[in-house]
Amino acid sequence: MTILTTRGLRVTYRTSGGDVPAVRGVDLTIGKGEVLGLAGESGCGKSTIAGAILRLLPASTKIEGQILLDGEDVLAMRPSRLRAVRWTGASIIFQGALHGLNPVQRVGDQIAEAITVHRQASEREAAVRVGELLEQVGLPSRRIADYPHELSGGQRQRVMIAMALACNPSLVIADEPTTALDVMVQAQVLRLLKGLQRELGLAMLFITHDLSVLVEVSDRLAIMYAGRIVEEGPAEGVFHDPRHPYTRALAAAFPEIGDERFRRRPSGLGGDPPDPQALPAGCTFHPRCPDAFDECRRVDPTLYPAGEGRRAACLLVQPTPAGAERAGDGQP
Repeated sequence: MTILTTRGLRVTYRTSGGDVPAVRGVDLTIGKGEVLGLAGESGCGKSTIAGAILRLLPASTKIEGQILLDGEDVLAMRPSRLRAVRWTGASIIFQGALHGLNPVQRVGDQIAEAITVHRQASEREAAVRVGELLEQVGLPSRRIADYPHELSGGQRQRVMIAMALACNPSLVIADEPTTALDVMVQAQVLRLLKGLQRELGLAMLFITHDLSVLVEVSDRLAIMYAGRIVEEGPAEGVFHDPRHPYTRALAAAFPEIGDERFRRRPSGLGGDPPDPQALPAGCTFHPRCPDAFDECRRVDPTLYPAGEGRRAACLLVQPTPAGAERAGDGQP
């Protein structure tokens, strides 16, 4: 059963300096009980997709294509229907819990508000439900009366997770949920999220720039660059055997502790992502790509088959007729 589908999703920000195409034709699907990891550098469009799914972007933003949540087009929803779907159909865990929580309201009241506003329970029942949710995310129910500043960063993030689960949504969007946490707490939150996802059978869109995090929690990965998906497939395969040069560079940017190969030959990716308002011709990655050849400067590749269940937007994986050669490099 498919929970989320995007078809030809395009998002353009309208600014005083002109239109900024942040997302340029993205197709995604997430099934019930599946975790899709969305990775890429800052500015590639990951969080824009998250905001578009729940229509949290500025009113001036132009969104085109389709976003189907449980078969219903989010972009065609009336405001009243959209309010009903938020938290119940899809919820979101924001990156900064301290900024996502009201500093002058007790955390229990904030979670209960989502439940009562959506008429999931009475006020008394909601209080019981909040205690159960806090226990579910590893916090004692007595913390229901605490204010956000009385909790640590990891505890605040657990409150955000509890809030996201409060109305039993079909889809949870986790937008960089562990970036602001230290390594030990990050590992705890990741284990918590993965455990809850499996226990509740949730569909989840997990967004981060860190491929090493995504491979731990995701079933499939989608890699974004300059507003488009450039590679997708099973998580283990994409991380350990990337087919797109950009994915390979991302994976190599996270060294393995104790591995001499990384100490002696540190990897990275030079340069910066392109300006969305001045994208290069051909493949948008070619100015930074170590494998680029002449044709890359002219052809903007689509997602080509790159193995079982995998696709990559790279001319190096493009099927070619027998005996044909790619211009510029002599490779078949």
